[in-house]
Amino acid sequence: MRQIHEFRVDSVCYLDDQGAPLGDLPPQAKDTDRLLAAYRNMVLTRTFDAKTIALQRTGKCGTYPSVLGHEVTGTAIGQSMARSDVFVPYYRDQATHILRGVSLTELLLYWGGDERGSAWKHCPEDLPIAVPIATQSCHAVGVAAAMRIRGESRAVVCCIGDGGTSKGDFSESNNLAGAWHLPVVFMVINNQWAISTPRSIQTGADTIAQKAIGAGLPGHIVDGNDFFAVTEALDNALERARAGKGGAVIEALTYRLGDHTTADDATRYRSSDDLRQAWEKDGVKRLQNYLHRAGFWSAERETSLQADCRRIVDQAVEDYLATEAEPPTAMMDYLFETLPEALKSQRERIADKYRGGAL
Repeated sequence: MRQIHEFRVDSVCYLDDQGAPLGDLPPQAKDTDRLLAAYRNMVLTRTFDAKTIALQRTGKCGTYPSVLGHEVTGTAIGQSMARSDVFVPYYRDQATHILRGVSLTELLLYWGGDERGSAWKHCPEDLPIAVPIATQSCHAVGVAAAMRIRGESRAVVCCIGDGGTSKGDFSESNNLAGAWHLPVVFMVINNQWAISTPRSIQTGADTIAQKAIGAGLPGHIVDGNDFFAVTEALDNALERARAGKGGAVIEALTYRLGDHTTADDATRYRSSDDLRQAWEKDGVKRLQNYLHRAGFWSAERETSLQADCRRIVDQAVEDYLATEAEPPTAMMDYLFETLPEALKSQRERIADKYRGGAL
């Protein structure tokens, strides 16, 4: 027997759980402004997250997926992407949306059941939030194929959870990305849980990143709570993609610190000890500790930032709650270019009841 091929998956981490460097840091660590902006976005995202959960609990918002544990990866994605790149999200990407220009009010409208929350003013080419599992990966390669056909120096970032990588959509999309050398980076946020199914039984592969190999793509693993590791991997992968050298799969290891959504109760399937250990690896606190050690942060600045984030979120909530609801006829107004005859009479009856105050 002779070995004709050999493959590898690299794994990168620069900071320990307390935010101390494990060795030499990548060049991104020298950009203090980028680090401070990243930490601010993480705190804003976490503040928004807590407020939105409270809104759902009081009946002012629909079912909502907490972003706890994803702030570091989401922020790194938002900072690494160019304005001309296209973001293809799944449903736990609030940190990235904020940096792409989506307003907090737009996010609240979406999770409040108002589709106007998908009409993003400042990033109209980014795709809407995808709740169906893994379908967005197919859309991502479609967008990337268009970029390649046009000869554009742009890239696509597609986010997906660890559970989504077990779907055929993901495998097919990876295969096409590799076969056509498409400029798409699949960002797999491995938070250890596919709703209530743990990573340990969800796939037999040792890593998720190695699923890239069968498609001819490079696969990388990063500590998803290490801002430097995630940023370096994304910067390199996106530069490679924009240069026409093809895509990549990056597996960011983290932990979902909240319930799957506000309709879930994670205490039914995971232990308090596991959750406590995961909080000890929290990436937001890790970056804060690093900034303190480096002399870039203080208790006074933290207090000011927390107050500023609460003010921003409170204003967004006020604007969201003050948004006038669309009329019931809106449910039919954007489905077809020309409304079919069979639906016209239904729309008229809805309009009549709305005008009469019956709805």
